[in-house]
Amino acid sequence: MAPRLLQPQPLTAAAFAPFGDVVEAGPQVRQFAINGGNTTRYHDLMRIDVADGGHPIVSVFRGQPRVLPFRIAMLERHPLGSQAFVPLHGRPYLVVVAPPGPVPDEQALQLFVARGDQGVNYARGVWHHPLLALQAVSDFLVIDYAGPGPNCDEATLAQPWWIPADCG
Repeated sequence: MAPRLLQPQPLTAAAFAPFGDVVEAGPQVRQFAINGGNTTRYHDLMRIDVADGGHPIVSVFRGQPRVLPFRIAMLERHPLGSQAFVPLHGRPYLVVVAPPGPVPDEQALQLFVARGDQGVNYARGVWHHPLLALQAVSDFLVIDYAGPGPNCDEATLAQPWWIPADCG
């Protein structure tokens, strides 16, 4: 059986909208001057969504670089809150997602190539692969849920998918 390859696509707000928000300081974002004109504020970039009784937390995740080609055999989701990843080192990284649902829709898997100046905010319940750093050890500012209840479901895929070697 031939390997199932994911086809990379650029990370854009429109393409990623079914899965959450793209976090970037771009021309499409509402922006205005603050601090006496010394700073530009790129306003309201994402919605932090947490279940009642919980609260948003901020962490740093340090990801080891993945070697391509890379096998995708599992996905996870967070049913109690959104989860945002903002790169701190300016390096590109990969994002694998599937729509929310009781189990991942493997035929709907999508692979995005994120620039080092773009973050992602996975909507609550969106299936995604854990951090896929490239090139070098990379730190990400992560905003997600803390509170009562289990907030990480994992699912093993029926058959693995592959990220091709020329995708980074």
